[in-house]
Amino acid sequence: MLSLREGTITIPRCMIGSTSSNPFLYLSTVGWKTGKNHEIEIWFVEYSKRYYVMSERGDSAHWVQNIINNPRIKCRVYNITFEGTARIVSRKNEPQLAVEISKLMLAKYKWNEGTIVEILPPTLS
Repeated sequence: MLSLREGTITIPRCMIGSTSSNPFLYLSTVGWKTGKNHEIEIWFVEYSKRYYVMSERGDSAHWVQNIINNPRIKCRVYNITFEGTARIVSRKNEPQLAVEISKLMLAKYKWNEGTIVEILPPTLS
């Protein structure tokens, strides 16, 4: 079990990977109520020159709410830091993209449930 500020969660053994083969993405958002920077460490996949992450708590996750209210983000991945934008991927309006990202997450982490968020580097923003 892993203890977090918001509670305790159980991480299935199949979901634990080495950071060298499955590096994390560090996503910084600006709190929509506080205006303070918030950084999370999260699993990600790459597709079509973009990064994708999933919120297991859906739209209710604070970092997702921050993106809904202010899409400007900072991102660190593979020791590269950039500013860009993020957006929620609509499974209803973008079913093909949602299916592709879900497949990639399932293959990489054996998990693919939640709200999909697309992170666009500055050249694509």
